Amino acid sequence: MSDIGNNTGALSGEPRELRSLNADEAGRILVEWGHKSYRVTQLLGWLYKKRAGSIDEMTDLPKGLRDQLAGAFFLKPLELAKEQRSRDGTVKFLWRLADGELIESVLIPASIGRDGSQSDRHTLCVSSQVGCAYGCKFCASGLMGYKRNLDAYEIVDQVLAVERWQLTKDGDAPKQEALVNNIVMMGMGEPLANYANLTRALEIFNSPWGLNIGARKITVSTSGLAPQIRQLAETPQQYHLAISLHGATDDVRDKIMPINRKYPLEELISACEAYQQAKGRMIWVEYILIDGINTGLDQVEALGCLAKRLQCKVNLIPYNPVDGIGLKRPSDEAVGRFRDALYQRGIRVTVRIEKGTDIDAACGQLRLKSEKQPTAARS
Repeated sequence: MSDIGNNTGALSGEPRELRSLNADEAGRILVEWGHKSYRVTQLLGWLYKKRAGSIDEMTDLPKGLRDQLAGAFFLKPLELAKEQRSRDGTVKFLWRLADGELIESVLIPASIGRDGSQSDRHTLCVSSQVGCAYGCKFCASGLMGYKRNLDAYEIVDQVLAVERWQLTKDGDAPKQEALVNNIVMMGMGEPLANYANLTRALEIFNSPWGLNIGARKITVSTSGLAPQIRQLAETPQQYHLAISLHGATDDVRDKIMPINRKYPLEELISACEAYQQAKGRMIWVEYILIDGINTGLDQVEALGCLAKRLQCKVNLIPYNPVDGIGLKRPSDEAVGRFRDALYQRGIRVTVRIEKGTDIDAACGQLRLKSEKQPTAARS
């Protein structure tokens, strides 16, 4: 159970967003206010199942309770500042936060199978920070610097806002099952650098009283914060862990990912082994292929050794060029050679099927353009 005195606005005197509450906290607050326990289920249902955008919508709660909630908490949904739709069904959202900052989420439909079928899987790529402080040389998220961590409710409401968006699209159609059934913490920011708010959001995503998304359908990505990987390993949930590696030697990684100077590869891989031992789950390694930087045979050899040590799957991602960053995408032939060389070494390897190539799909691109053109973002 969380420390209510430190975390709950209702008891500390500091306003707090309702959607950062977990079941234990909501229960303690409503009991202290003199309400029956079943009101907790109703409140959590309005927040996380019915995706309420205001306290007034919670019509089966007594007006006295609604007034108490409004006096102690606030409910401020994300504002949709801009939306981009790709021909392949990918949708990128630019959200405006209560303080005017901008963040992004990307809704990715399942790919069409070889037999022409398509599953109902929809993955949402979720942001954890406004900007990023880690300065990876290939990424748009950090180009305008780090602003702040997202609160737990700002992480959670990215999913709820997409569900509300879907209902708006459907108009008066009957209420559907949740659209988002997979979550990847791979948006703007370094998730593990916002550990407390991340894990609170993951609890809400995963819990039956929350969004009820299975832990095996939730992936946390990190650029390599080894101590937090070990910390996450101690949690009971079976979340997927994805490592944004992008360089298989310290020399290459130092050049494009400053975090490697603090947590070199040996320290990172050791933390990953601890995570595997605790969870018994395969780790995914994400590897963006950047022309002339990390596509050489030396990287194939080193990446093959790391992958065998971790018994992991390698996901190759051809670089998506970003305005203002002078890095290039390798040719399709170079991508194929790198993939085949890993495969010949017995590594499980895939090349990510690209989505949203006709929109600003890379992390931070849409925010970057909108920050440079604030008037357009608000139109």
